[in-house]
Amino acid sequence: MPRSLALFGIGLVFGGGIGFLVAAGNGITLDGHDHSDPRAHGESAHGDTHDTMNVNGAHASHDAVISLPDAVDAPSLDVAIAPDPVSGWNLHLLVQNFRFAPEHASSPHIPGEGHAHVYVNGTKIARLYGPWLHIADLPAGDNEVIVTLTANDHSQLAVGDKPLRQVMTVSVAP
Repeated sequence: MPRSLALFGIGLVFGGGIGFLVAAGNGITLDGHDHSDPRAHGESAHGDTHDTMNVNGAHASHDAVISLPDAVDAPSLDVAIAPDPVSGWNLHLLVQNFRFAPEHASSPHIPGEGHAHVYVNGTKIARLYGPWLHIADLPAGDNEVIVTLTANDHSQLAVGDKPLRQVMTVSVAP
């Protein structure tokens, strides 16, 4: 047993040292980053659910809009929401001329791809990389559910001057 611990310790020392050398050789520094700079983190690193929408329907933290030409091949969005047979709600996105691209999330805009943001009562609850989302619970009363199509860089997509977003009211009995 003591020999195993000694070998483990030696492996940690040499493995860590080699890791530092490889990092330094590739220009990687270990000086950290500024936690007060929102660009230092992806959205999910510090609570993706805190993003809200402003009164114009734009993301409070992502106000940029990419306006696409109104053409035959322009993306489109339709959304359906229905009660789940067991619990909660099932949200279904029907998109055309748009590809969900989780592998490019938070990278520069590529025409025709991106993801969706889902908001309930003004608070973002999910970043969506496919056509289906289960919402486990909605509070009693009328709930505003908003789904937006966004570019990889989280800019709101629009066709002409019409944002690719759908607003629905879901009433939940007390």
